[in-house]
Amino acid sequence: MSEYALRGGLQPDVSAVTAVLTHHGVEGPDGQAPGEALVFAASGGIGAGYILWDFAHETTSTIVFGFRARWQYPQEWLKSTVDRLGLAVDIHTTGGKRAAAKRLSANLEAGRPSIVLPDRESLGYWRLPPEMSGGGGHFVVAYGEEDGRVLVDDRNLAPLTVDRKTFDAARGRVGSYKNLLATIEPGEVPDWRAAVRGGLTDCARNLSEPSKSFSLPAWGRWAKAMTDERDPKGWPRAFGERRGLVGALFTVWESVTPAGMEGGHLRGLFADALTEAAALLELPALAEQASTWRGIAERWAELAEAAVPVANAEFAWMRGLVSAVSAGVREGDAGQEAAAAAGEEMWKLRAHYNDETPFTDVEARELFSTMGTLLRDIHTAETAAIRELSEALME
Repeated sequence: MSEYALRGGLQPDVSAVTAVLTHHGVEGPDGQAPGEALVFAASGGIGAGYILWDFAHETTSTIVFGFRARWQYPQEWLKSTVDRLGLAVDIHTTGGKRAAAKRLSANLEAGRPSIVLPDRESLGYWRLPPEMSGGGGHFVVAYGEEDGRVLVDDRNLAPLTVDRKTFDAARGRVGSYKNLLATIEPGEVPDWRAAVRGGLTDCARNLSEPSKSFSLPAWGRWAKAMTDERDPKGWPRAFGERRGLVGALFTVWESVTPAGMEGGHLRGLFADALTEAAALLELPALAEQASTWRGIAERWAELAEAAVPVANAEFAWMRGLVSAVSAGVREGDAGQEAAAAAGEEMWKLRAHYNDETPFTDVEARELFSTMGTLLRDIHTAETAAIRELSEALME
């Protein structure tokens, strides 16, 4: 077995699977290690989701977005992805701390990388405030233990470690997937063509569903909410006094752009996936689809810029702090001091601007209208593109 290598990546869940496959020597259809875009295609590609829970917390956003397929069901997404690839995976959960720690230790001692799903705030290195504890997280790979610290792959390019007790506690923090540990067995993907076609077909089917929370209609619902003055969850009412608005806008920006923790809207990665799929499946129409999705990615970038414009000096500074935290994670342990300082300042500023309400009523309404228009355009474009994808896959 080769030594585990850090390779980085964009979307954490897809990167975790890709990293483990590469470690096991799994080959792509070209005989080389599979890339993130290829695995993304087989995993089901993009998703869509928008949920506004409540506004009990004034300094943190309560808006949840989903951009990866089956984003609301991480364990099911992982199982379906590995199954589609034709590989064996053991996914284990337990409420017992000792049993969970023992299973992880056995894997690490045997040199078996483990995919785990710890609470993001509890891990510490993303520098989130305590009130976000228990909010969930994304898949990471635990691939070793040295001097009481777990070696973690969260797309970092240099060694990143977490104290073992902290890591174990983070794994057990969220009840719905408590102490989840997945071990992908070494093997070969028997049919990449079938895996990729199956993943893209699943993507088109899921995004054609009528759900206003977990499928493309979510973007239409979000667009309507931006200017709906009657709905309590419409932005004009939810942010009637504009308190908490800055935090919500930064949640939009962090969720949509790669500067955040989960890779952003992923439409560019999907375009890469379709480009690879076009050649693999001998479907030129998918290459045309790739161009369409790159254009959609630009619209998402426009939305993020509208929410938190770089032209605003204070927002530009805060954007830089978010990016500094992400850069610190990529740099591993060596970047943690800088990430800690950036994270502390960023959350202080977010709390400050949430209380200061830096928008006039007119400015807020103009912003909501602009974002609503952009979202309607995105919804229309993605709905048409998914319909075209469905038709292309029927050829």
